[in-house]
Amino acid sequence: MNNIEWIIKHRLVVIFLAVLFVGITGSGLKFLENTSDYRIYFDKNDPFLQAFEALEDTYVGEDQVLLIIAPKNGHVFTKDVLTMIKQLTEAAWNIPYSIRVDSVTNFQYSRADEEDSIIIEDLVLVDELATLSEKELSTLREIALKEPLLLRKLISPQAHVTGIQVTVLLPKINSDKVIPEVVSYVRQLAKQMRSEHPNINIYLTGSVFLNNAFPEASQKDMKTLIPAMFGLIIILLIVLLKKWPATVSTVIVFLFSIVATMGLAGWLGIKLSPAAASVPLIILTLAVADSVHILISYHYFLNHAQLERKAAITEAIRVNLQPVFLTSFTTAIGFLSMNFSDSPPFRDLGNMTAMGVATAFILSVTLLPTLMMVFPERKPKAKESSQQWLSVLAELVIQHRKAFLWGMSIAILVLIALIPRNELDEQFSKYFDESLAFRQATDFTLKNLTGIDEIGYSLSAGESDGINNPEFLQQVEAFANWYKQQPEVLHVNSITDTLKRLNKNMHGDDEAWYRLPEERTLVAQYLLFYEMSLPYGLDMNNRINVDKSATRLTVTIRDLSTKKRLALEKRAQVWLHDNAPNMQSDGVGRTIMFAHIAKNNIMSMLNGTLLAMFLISGIIIIVFRSLKIGILSLFCNIFPAAMAFGIWGIVSGRIGMAASVIVAVTLGIVVDDTIHFLSKYFRARKEQQLTPEEAVRYTFSNVGMALSVTSIILFSGFLLLSFSTFQVNATLGLLVAITIVLALAVDFLFLPPLLIEMEQRKSIIT
Repeated sequence: MNNIEWIIKHRLVVIFLAVLFVGITGSGLKFLENTSDYRIYFDKNDPFLQAFEALEDTYVGEDQVLLIIAPKNGHVFTKDVLTMIKQLTEAAWNIPYSIRVDSVTNFQYSRADEEDSIIIEDLVLVDELATLSEKELSTLREIALKEPLLLRKLISPQAHVTGIQVTVLLPKINSDKVIPEVVSYVRQLAKQMRSEHPNINIYLTGSVFLNNAFPEASQKDMKTLIPAMFGLIIILLIVLLKKWPATVSTVIVFLFSIVATMGLAGWLGIKLSPAAASVPLIILTLAVADSVHILISYHYFLNHAQLERKAAITEAIRVNLQPVFLTSFTTAIGFLSMNFSDSPPFRDLGNMTAMGVATAFILSVTLLPTLMMVFPERKPKAKESSQQWLSVLAELVIQHRKAFLWGMSIAILVLIALIPRNELDEQFSKYFDESLAFRQATDFTLKNLTGIDEIGYSLSAGESDGINNPEFLQQVEAFANWYKQQPEVLHVNSITDTLKRLNKNMHGDDEAWYRLPEERTLVAQYLLFYEMSLPYGLDMNNRINVDKSATRLTVTIRDLSTKKRLALEKRAQVWLHDNAPNMQSDGVGRTIMFAHIAKNNIMSMLNGTLLAMFLISGIIIIVFRSLKIGILSLFCNIFPAAMAFGIWGIVSGRIGMAASVIVAVTLGIVVDDTIHFLSKYFRARKEQQLTPEEAVRYTFSNVGMALSVTSIILFSGFLLLSFSTFQVNATLGLLVAITIVLALAVDFLFLPPLLIEMEQRKSIIT
């Protein structure tokens, strides 16, 4: 008694063991959590992450909430609007973990008084608001628009939009719970303010809301895409398989596969990022593909060969076991190659999917046949209609093989030639769909006020109290001025702007003295006086380190592509090297981190994908015992992804984090078509001694429908993923969907005529 006969005979035992396995592994679902930290995209030893965290440890943290206030009448400097801003500024201090609140109303404005001293106070005093005249409001507007620390940071050039920036110090532990707490509080505060001030719009953005957007995108996909996918797959199975036992059995297999995989992820402590959250959708499509191959063969033997149910399912497993195992194994290799990725979520995506593929294979060859024997099956008709269109296609390909071979070869070469049209282009503010509130708020902020991307520098003077050195400050000023002249820059925050204003104040607000002090003692005195005059929470710790040996310079940039961000920072490094080598400092920040991870990920994934290609080709060479077949399959597996990138070069031309893993993802999937086609072709040539032309007809007849059905299901699944609110997943889904269509075209229109031509020149059957 062979294994499949044992499985069928003891089907109740197999079903019990399958349920037990899924129950044990699935219990890990309770440990599965979404993550609210964008840092998950970086290894802990990532040099750019370490530099960013070092900057945060030296100065006040970078995590911020940005409340954008947009009066509907387009005027910020009115009594009602300023009163609301003052009220919201005070309320913002109560936001959990807040350590600093900056707005136009509490900006520490310094000015000279009549007694030759300096007055430092809020720009807008609450007790004077009610009595301000239109002229005084206009003066406040003019002051704000002239202040370098406010313009294009907290006030727009037209003074029609303003912002309140809340700096929060988030604890290192339990950030997944802390961030939603902060976001929830801010949203409730904004809701209250909107109800009290219906004439004002409030938008919420900043790094804290960026963090929160990651799990929100995951949760939205879980609530929309996965149910939609379940419904779509069930409909496709009903339409394509036309039998309810097959549909129900397949649904059970993919549900068990998903539950087991996600449960194992929970047991392993994997946290769900938006990238890893797409795993259920991918497993669903791959599990269905395994089942469909077996089920179509089962119904073929049941209906056309007139075998009994037990014999039909046994034969279906026998003829499909090798190709299904090979496709599952090679698919797992493709996804496991994602461990070469520099980004942990993509490694999690690869490992989780590989576990899902293995689980789906085991359940497909054990649970599926037992379910088919348990569920009632109506007695088949003598002969059910065959797939006539496949016979027509087979004849067309055989009769016009040279035309198809040359036509497909030209199409492949042309599309591959278009690959250079793509360029590295990642904008992490656009990681999220426009339907998300964070994306809407960020787009509004970029258009009307400022950017949310920053590059930070810790410029060292090389000695304690070195920031008092006028020569050092002149270099800082020169660097800040250079950045202000760059077209990509919106705002530069430098201590030198504060010192120049203080110097002017000490000289009766004479504009001629709006320059840096020339004596070290003066700088020290100005800073000491200024710091002593600042209220709690608005000190200079965010600009100066503890021993006053370094100062922070922050550059707010436009929403730039990866290429432009890196080019800007590279120009800054050249400037520092040429003009201030003593304070050379790498630019750090979220924008730089994501730019580098996108660039590095492509290079690291290239190595992983090449290794996967050679491993898969080696396996095929061993199985088919032919070097030529191994090489042939390698090209047939590479061509679809290469062609897809060529099409992408026309459609978009932008590749980023998602595109860097496309080849690894698709390599394991498209090999399914090639292996099944070659397996059936060589079975016909060896076992039935058919001619190459007859073998092609046999292959189309026996596996053509299965390949078509699985391709339709895979295409539909990944196309649905393209509607994800997380743009990395959306790009991944669309590119893979395109690749799947091209893979079927290569295996139906290019591979058969190539096999015939190769066999006519010299036999490739060993």
